[in-house]
Amino acid sequence: MKKKEIYLAGGCFWGVQAYFENIQGVIYTEVGYANGHTPNPTYEQVCSGTTNHAETLYVVYDADIVSLPFLLDMYFAVIDPTLYHQQGNDIGSQYRTGIYYVNEKDKVCIITALENLQQSYTKKIVVECEPLLCFYPAEEYHQQYLRKNPNGYCHISKAKIEAAKNKTPQAY
Repeated sequence: MKKKEIYLAGGCFWGVQAYFENIQGVIYTEVGYANGHTPNPTYEQVCSGTTNHAETLYVVYDADIVSLPFLLDMYFAVIDPTLYHQQGNDIGSQYRTGIYYVNEKDKVCIITALENLQQSYTKKIVVECEPLLCFYPAEEYHQQYLRKNPNGYCHISKAKIEAAKNKTPQAY
């Protein structure tokens, strides 16, 4: 098994987690707060807009089963990459989109994916591509929230979350 990790901010982290947990090759996920300036922030602090953290999903995956380009394609399928500080009905800096890497080699892959994505849009892509500066796990009640609360709000449709199970991952 070849474990790799990536951090994805895609609006409210509840749906992003439910979606990525369904992708073959993803072996662990955890929601939390990334790339802000307040140590160990609470959800309330993050929602206040004063911490500059993004609601983010930590993803550990088996690169022998699924590739980073495939995961990025899956990510792009459930966000609007042209919305600044917003996804669905959620508005605020904590709902911005971003891809935060821990391996410098992943940066080239991410930039290439974003450049390819831009070709499909006339509006500017606003997804951040940055090294991970910090990540603080969210409170326990946020972990697997939609599994615990199946009727909870999510900007990602239940159909897309379910369809992720049927996508054939690519590893290369």
